[in-house]
Amino acid sequence: MNQQIFGSTRFIVLTGNYGSGKTEIALNLAMDYAGSGQRTTLVDLDIVNPYFRSGEKKQELEEAGIRVLMPTYALTTVDIPALPAEIQSVFEMPSDRVVFDVGGDDTGAAALGRYHPAFDARKNNTRMALVINCMRPLTQNEADIIDLAERIQNRSRMKIDMMINNTNLADETTPEMVADGEKIVAACAAKMGISAVATAAKPEILAKLGTCLPVIPVRRYMAPEWMEEI
Repeated sequence: MNQQIFGSTRFIVLTGNYGSGKTEIALNLAMDYAGSGQRTTLVDLDIVNPYFRSGEKKQELEEAGIRVLMPTYALTTVDIPALPAEIQSVFEMPSDRVVFDVGGDDTGAAALGRYHPAFDARKNNTRMALVINCMRPLTQNEADIIDLAERIQNRSRMKIDMMINNTNLADETTPEMVADGEKIVAACAAKMGISAVATAAKPEILAKLGTCLPVIPVRRYMAPEWMEEI
């Protein structure tokens, strides 16, 4: 299904507030593309959140044939969000898919601004999606979501052209909860003139949802060890 949602788009940029679930979606997309035989790169561009970042799964990703790039001091105790020059290479090296996991709010989106010329030159082959979890603070209503989207666009100098409803409350998520989030996200997209809207959730939730939107089945990769025992 991910193949249909993003078509042949080469550069997929995922952004969203802390707790939106963008990292889980980034991991799922990368694994899905690599599993279908596509040359895939995942760029952990999160300079804000030191926890629950895609780089934590680097070994698993590389074993799946995925190239992984991340800030120089990611996953260390050094608090310097340095972006290595190697990241620029993703725009030149051969690959079928490059998934960018971009950190947090407009502060995190500032990292995208550094690569604006490269993205702009490839805008016809780039899709920037805002991942939204309506159960999280700061993204529970239309006004806050639109405000976040506009701040991200201004800081990154890129246009959001897709919204992904990833409303969830971990293992307490219900189909009704996801459906309510879908209505809010769809309303925000309409107000911003964004036609591409999708819903992401675990397969068992999607099976009960009955949505008419494109869906992204999500497997949990980032659950901490203590949560996996629940």
